[in-house]
Amino acid sequence: MKPAFKVILMAVAYLVTFILGAASGAIHPACYAYIGALLPLVFAFIYLYTCSIIRGFGAATALNGFILVLFLIAGEADPGYIIATVVITALTELLRKAFDYDTKKGVRWSFIPFAFSFFAYISHWWTDTEGSLTAAVEEMPAGYDQLMIPVIDNIPVLIVVLVLTIPVAILAMRLAERALKKPASTLK
Repeated sequence: MKPAFKVILMAVAYLVTFILGAASGAIHPACYAYIGALLPLVFAFIYLYTCSIIRGFGAATALNGFILVLFLIAGEADPGYIIATVVITALTELLRKAFDYDTKKGVRWSFIPFAFSFFAYISHWWTDTEGSLTAAVEEMPAGYDQLMIPVIDNIPVLIVVLVLTIPVAILAMRLAERALKKPASTLK
């Protein structure tokens, strides 16, 4: 299979993971707001495999760029998401370069900011709360906006979830390295 096709498959898998994460909001708004702490458990496999294919600059850019372009086309990308995604992607690419593109260490360290990618997507709840509540009234079942308010207002839990994302990302990458032995073995 050609490398470009493999990267496209990984980008599609990443998109599906994003969609499933967003769909978790159908259960409860807290799921939507906090699922980003668990998504690195899937993101790590996608990212590691993509890094084993793209041996230089571009793994995070290919994945987050694919999502960003699709979300721009679909009208799902607000300024907060765009800015946060660009910052996360740039930081990911810089860390991977700093620790060397061809190393597990580079992939491990760069995955930590990459793990926050879903939080960039849901950041509108905190950067445009009024617009998010209005959209909930239009798009979600009656009363959903009222369920959102306590989740949005609970900043201490958001902080805990954001901090928790770091150890989850570290664990997820270790699991991905063990499960994807062949791609991981191509890295120094």
